[in-house]
Amino acid sequence: MVKKKFKITGMHCTSCAMTIDMDLEDLDGIKSSHTSYAKQETEVEFDFDKMDDQKIIETIKKSGYKALVDSIYV
Repeated sequence: MVKKKFKITGMHCTSCAMTIDMDLEDLDGIKSSHTSYAKQETEVEFDFDKMDDQKIIETIKKSGYKALVDSIYV
């Protein structure tokens, strides 16, 4: 499992953060997603064999927001 933070732009409220979490957690390979409207970021824990940064960023984009990798944790 890998944990990464992604900077998010375009969120307007906590409901936006909840939408991102729900959309990410529906993906195979995502263990958890914790999005903070206040910090404008999401922390995602995922299986690197099943998921990658680009798929996460694409999912966030389809949700209506933009994302960039911010930092990596192991």
